[in-house]
Amino acid sequence: MVDFAEVDTLAAGYHERGGQPGLAYGIVADGELVHAAGLGERYLGGPPPDAGTVFRIASMTKSFTASAILALRDDGVLKLDDLAEDYAPELRGWPPASPDAARISIRHLLTMTAGFPTDDPWGDRQQGLPLEEFAHFLAGGVSFNWAPGTRFEYSNLGYAILGRIITAVTGAAYPDYIRQRLLRPLGMTRTGYEAEEFERPGERATGTTGVARGYRRSPGGWSEVAFDPAGAFAPMGGIFSCVRDLTRWVAGFAAAFPPGHADGAHPVRAATRREMQLPQVLTGWATAPGLPGNGASSPPATYGFGLFVDEHPALGRIVSHSGGYPGFGSNMAWHPATGTGVIALGNSTYAAMAPLAARLLEAVVRRGEPAAHGPGVALGAPGPWQETLAARAAVNELLKTWDDAAAQRLFSPNVAQDAPFGERQRRIALIRERIGEFGEDPVRRPEFDTPAQCRWWLAGERGVVQAQIQLNPERPPRVQSLTLAVPPAVGSPLHVALDAVVGWLNGDDRDWPSSIPVAGGVDTGLLARRLRMAAVWAGRCRVGAFKAGDGAASVAAELTGEHAVITLALVIDPETRVLQMADVAP
Repeated sequence: MVDFAEVDTLAAGYHERGGQPGLAYGIVADGELVHAAGLGERYLGGPPPDAGTVFRIASMTKSFTASAILALRDDGVLKLDDLAEDYAPELRGWPPASPDAARISIRHLLTMTAGFPTDDPWGDRQQGLPLEEFAHFLAGGVSFNWAPGTRFEYSNLGYAILGRIITAVTGAAYPDYIRQRLLRPLGMTRTGYEAEEFERPGERATGTTGVARGYRRSPGGWSEVAFDPAGAFAPMGGIFSCVRDLTRWVAGFAAAFPPGHADGAHPVRAATRREMQLPQVLTGWATAPGLPGNGASSPPATYGFGLFVDEHPALGRIVSHSGGYPGFGSNMAWHPATGTGVIALGNSTYAAMAPLAARLLEAVVRRGEPAAHGPGVALGAPGPWQETLAARAAVNELLKTWDDAAAQRLFSPNVAQDAPFGERQRRIALIRERIGEFGEDPVRRPEFDTPAQCRWWLAGERGVVQAQIQLNPERPPRVQSLTLAVPPAVGSPLHVALDAVVGWLNGDDRDWPSSIPVAGGVDTGLLARRLRMAAVWAGRCRVGAFKAGDGAASVAAELTGEHAVITLALVIDPETRVLQMADVAP
């Protein structure tokens, strides 16, 4: 039985901070809710929430609205590049954002590039706006920050207009169409647009209600926030749901990867669910850098269709959406490579559920439960081709005993053109000379960033080096590149420089040491600060595996620290022993 003690400890610690009266969370794996729990109170004085307790999920609603639009696109009744004004006639009278600006399309609304200014928290309070009043509002025109199609800016208004488009195309009220097209086929019986759907009169007084009440923090403590009805802005944040129902929603998106593995019963095509999870536009939102002081390593933050799509520096792609609303906060996030998902719901105004969900997801994925789709798959990666696995085995044989005929069959012609086989044999001999007889590391698993790429580790009695191959698009594919890290020879200028930099990182001196000469033009103050910040982050460290380098002028080595593993890259002039470049990365 899987032990979720770490997950429960993280959730308990988060709840103890007092950010919400109650929260519910769940772990999704292989399409199932494998663990769920609740903490605190679903309403003041009431029992803890559970997997069936209904919360308002706020802006997580946008993924339902986007799914409905794309399903209608798949039906052939609209196109994403259709003008929004073709379906919402009130937009026809709007003057352009600039004389040369494009008119607003459905795609612009989906990707939040229509040019509207961010409208939190104003948009939240428009939830119950009557449809006729919304039509009147649109007819009066809106303010633009940007020309459509030029920049992302989070917009509730854009998704409210999408709801109007759904009604124009289908002839059905927006909530009714979502129920009919998405909720009922998925069996999401505790998901809807009005709290009254899930709470019968008198239930709350007896402590049996399955609906969490929303709260805000006031000078006197928690104050209850009344539920808004579903109105014109329901498409941006009106849905109520629970952990158990949302498991089916999250599982449907996670199951779309890898292609060919999705079930056929989902009301939205698997290809469309994948499309929704692909980056459509950079958000421009600030993201934390992967390493203190190293802004260049900050991964991109993007938006797909109704979903945020981000690149975690260690886990790879994470897809998610939060919800924040008066009385509630929510988040759903999943890791497409492993099919693992997390749902977290809280009952206070703008409860910050995203940090909790991120920690829970990382804990479960890093632990390796459930396992990735394929054996030996790195975090964030799809499964490898069988040809990639076979090529790795063939390269391992070549590294033991080189054979030109076998190499010619295995490699595409460019490999010998890029570096003749004789040079490659000498490189292998250097590795053997410096780490001893080696073989594939039995402890460290191979990693696959793509199905056609593999890196693995060669272990000898005096060290570990990285090997990497990339297959080409031929059918059948051949190996188009082979790279091997060569460690520096003991006592060589590169080895001395590496030892000196690591020794300085483990010491107390904050200034760059004069004993390590650097090339002219290098700002040693900036260099020292960057490397010292990495050292503080990682803790006292030692040289581990070699990841890249020619062994004479360049090296990239893992530094295993007390708190983290970082990669130190150095380039020197072997003749003058002058350091030309030093950098660190997670």
